[in-house]
This record gives sequence, C-alpha cells and structure tokens, in this order.
Amino acid sequence: MAQPFPPEPWHLRGEMFTALWRVPRREVPDWRLPAGARPLRLGRSCLVVTFWVDYRPGGTLAYRELLVALAVRDRRGPAACAVEAWVDDPRSLAGGRTLWGIPKKLGSFVFGPATRPSSRPGRAAVSTRLVVEEGGPGPDPVVTGLHRDLLPLPGRLPVRGRLLQPHPVHGTCEVPLRLSGRARLGRARMTVGPGGPLSCLDGRGTVAAVSIRDFRMTVGTAGGRPV
Repeated sequence: MAQPFPPEPWHLRGEMFTALWRVPRREVPDWRLPAGARPLRLGRSCLVVTFWVDYRPGGTLAYRELLVALAVRDRRGPAACAVEAWVDDPRSLAGGRTLWGIPKKLGSFVFGPATRPSSRPGRAAVSTRLVVEEGGPGPDPVVTGLHRDLLPLPGRLPVRGRLLQPHPVHGTCEVPLRLSGRARLGRARMTVGPGGPLSCLDGRGTVAAVSIRDFRMTVGTAGGRPV
C-alpha cells in the first residue's frame, strides 16, 4: 500500500512568521523530550520558538502550520524539540508523526492582513493576523497572533538547524533543517486562552520576531528511515 504521505526529504516553500519567547522554567509545561536532551536555559528561563507557516504550492505539500519548539541541547550542542504542532493537512499530520515523531494535530487556520494606522503618510504597517483552532472552526481558538514587519534585512537569510524528537520506533530522531528566504525583523504578540496548551506564552513579550518571505526549506534526509 502506498504511504499516505511523501517520503523524506520534504522540499517546502512559502511564508513564515517566527518568534522567540523567554518563559520561566517553572511555567514551562511538562513537554516530552527525547533521551539525552535537556532544555536550553537562559538564567532561570527556557526559550520557546513559535513558527506560523503558510506552505505554498510548488513544494512537496501545501498546507498551514503552527509549530511550537523548545530550545534544547544534547552532547552535540543546541537544537530544538517540536512540542506542539497543528496543521490543516492529514498527509502532513501523518508524515510528521511517522517520519519524525512531531506531535501534529489537525487545526483550522486564518492568515490574513491586520490593518493598523501608520504614523508615516502613505506607509501603512505590514501586519498579519494569525489564528489556529484545533480540529476545525469553533468558538475558542487555540491561539491568536499578530505579526508586524518593521525592518527588512539584505539578501536571503540562510539557516541550518535540527530537531530532536522522541520517536516510538527510532528512539531519538534527529531531523536536519535547511532554509533560506528574505527576512524582516518585526514584532509579535499572541493571545492564548487560559488552560490551553500554550498558556505559558499568553501576555509575554517576544525576545525577537522575524518573518521569512519566499522561503525554500528542506526537512529530513535523502533515503530517510524505515517506517
């Protein structure tokens, strides 16, 4: 029987809104980490990264995603562990869980412009409103976000990284990531319902926020792993 999802690596493209958050260790949920990985701390805080992504046609799959990662380290150095994720495509859900152990769930997304008056005539703020609802449209979003672009960076930003994921078959699964795109520094904020899986981020300011437009990203390795 054919797999219900594409084999790795996935070659993806689109737009991404990412933000870095500093969360006191005592407020971080008891997220499952792979053996040998521990949270990367800054003083008494942990670092959490959110990725709102609109994967566009032309890549392996086209879908939308909110992925939340905890910064970790192992004997090889810094990495990230995806601890929460929502997508609106069943193939992405199945592939993320089976190939790499990413705990994806189904969600419904809204990505759209958020208008805001500009202090400079003729230059409206470039803002994006982001909403995800678990399972499908409903009265209580998991999270609502707002990202505002401020300062473009020159050239195409190259990024390399890796995910470390607990996997039911492979134990600790290491997932290489490669990305490049046009980046803009910005500001972000999120509104999270009380008691939800991301309540530790509600009302916090970001350490940094970046949008990456027209990105190209490769997830996983050629040949992959047995599934």
